[in-house]
Amino acid sequence: MTLFLTGSPTRYGEDHFTEDNGFLAEVKAALAEVTGKALPRVLLISAAPDDKGFTSSVKRGMSLCIHRSGIRTEKIVMLERSNAAQAAELVKWADWIVMCGGHTPTQNRFIHEIGLKELLQGYRGVIMGCSAGSMNCAGRVYSHPELAGESVDPNYRRWLTGLGLTDINLVPHYDQVRYVILDGRRLFEDIIFPESWGHKFYTFRDGGFVKVKNGRSELRGEAWEISQGGMRHICNENQSYSFMNLIFISPHFPQTYWHFCAGLKANGVNVLAIADTEYWNLPQELRNSISDYYKVNSLENYDEMYRAVAWYAHKWGKIDWIESNNEYWLEQDARLRTDFNVTTGIQSDRVAAIRNKSEMKKYYALGGIPTARQIKGSEGEAKVKAFVKKTGYPVIAKPDSGMGASGTFKIHSNEELDAWFRDHANNYGFFVIEEFITGLLVSYDAIFNADGEPIFENNTIFPTPIMEIVHANLDTCYWTNKTVPAKLAAIGRRTVKAFGIKSRFVHLEFFQLDRDREGLGKKGDYVGLEVNMRPPGGYTPDMMNFAHSTDVFQIWADMVAFNQRRKGEGEQYYCAYASRRDGKAYKHSHQDIWDRYGSAICMAERVPDALSDDLGNMAYLARFQDKKDIDLFFKFVTE
Repeated sequence: MTLFLTGSPTRYGEDHFTEDNGFLAEVKAALAEVTGKALPRVLLISAAPDDKGFTSSVKRGMSLCIHRSGIRTEKIVMLERSNAAQAAELVKWADWIVMCGGHTPTQNRFIHEIGLKELLQGYRGVIMGCSAGSMNCAGRVYSHPELAGESVDPNYRRWLTGLGLTDINLVPHYDQVRYVILDGRRLFEDIIFPESWGHKFYTFRDGGFVKVKNGRSELRGEAWEISQGGMRHICNENQSYSFMNLIFISPHFPQTYWHFCAGLKANGVNVLAIADTEYWNLPQELRNSISDYYKVNSLENYDEMYRAVAWYAHKWGKIDWIESNNEYWLEQDARLRTDFNVTTGIQSDRVAAIRNKSEMKKYYALGGIPTARQIKGSEGEAKVKAFVKKTGYPVIAKPDSGMGASGTFKIHSNEELDAWFRDHANNYGFFVIEEFITGLLVSYDAIFNADGEPIFENNTIFPTPIMEIVHANLDTCYWTNKTVPAKLAAIGRRTVKAFGIKSRFVHLEFFQLDRDREGLGKKGDYVGLEVNMRPPGGYTPDMMNFAHSTDVFQIWADMVAFNQRRKGEGEQYYCAYASRRDGKAYKHSHQDIWDRYGSAICMAERVPDALSDDLGNMAYLARFQDKKDIDLFFKFVTE
């Protein structure tokens, strides 16, 4: 079902649906999704079912408005007192239900008389509210006084039970009602504002609207939020505001993650941060991008984290998302989502499949994606040796659950394997041993929407694996491609589908074979290495921005808020990363690098100590049109 909440679908005084804020286009698209090429059947729900003159006038006006908007219909029927007994049949018949405007309490009584809330269970069409009709779509309806005498009538009920299609309470027709005096009292300052303590009401100009679909609510057009006894401006014309509460865990690390919060804030999302540092220690950019902050003593302490989320739920209401975009917190994120019934991300019962390398194999197999042979260390030394006899040396021992190159070992002989088992006598069961595959390490990085479709894709090349960089203390050099090879995009999408992942940033690692390998593929084919259900680490998100002239932080935030991509791309480049390590003597100085590559350099900064094992101590990011310039850049920086 797609729900539209409006004050009026027209601008004041017009006789057709407005095209402003994309309203008419959105309505037509929603109808087409329901009816295909067929003409929609329209059911109008009266707000004055016993007033034949008013009801007839509304039907004529809405029918004219629909047709003058270029929407052809099969038939338009008004549901009012004379045909109320046919309500169930008419609701089932309709592709498009319009909750008409009028007196909110009068319509509210009628919808209860006909049992409309129950009739709409499972409804898959389009519903559009107009004024009172929009107000009655809420579960708990705020029905502010509107007729003379109502504001002073002690029996007038401000709160009614509605259809439960949304939790959004509207005060329609901003321009017409903002300065209304009712019973000698100002409608906003003297009536609505005092009643907004502990509640949120939204008001916008005619032509603005709220769209509700797939659990997401989006407001478009100039609008204000009324709460805590006052009013604040939240959205401009042709902009969007998302009614969403998102808890972002540890947004201060990595240091670039404040960009995710800024993108969310730009979309109207309430960003509720949890971290383990004092508020004033957060970067100013992050403080500017969050709506609230909760400090815990330790992000590792689940009881503290649970209390933090519970506090936010009590203060802000329903929590729509919980996310850290960090592999380290993946399991805890899932547990919090499960415990608080937040359904927009991975739940606890799915974590092992995307975190444990041994479990990943099952899903790779479901997608028909070739992977290196593997055995669990818990099988014991004898079985591991039998496994190695089949694969040959070298083999890789790495933690079953973990990320990065930390704790990863390359083993070349029986003697080294014996030594490894001795050194890990107490924890070898936490490792997997995998055959060593030679080839080029590449990644498929993408953002997938709630429909399991990629809205952004990227390819990164790692000529020297991170494991070798860490173990040999090498300089880090890698780059992002201008485009994603078609074969890599295909296997990347297939992998995501096999794992059943939606609404996420993913970083999938593959080997591109450097020779034919029986059971895995031909030279140039891709073999699955591991899945990471988070953005790529370090500076790679920045590199993707530079390579594709875009903003992946905003693309992710748009996916969260609107389930679509709204940020385009510009000119395409290769973006290269080259690092230096402290204590090494380099041929060219920092100034030499700037003198030679200043026009190409996008970023040059010290790497945080927590990332320096993988990424070096000083990072240089530069972009080029020609691939041949990458190696020259690497050589100049690291020589």
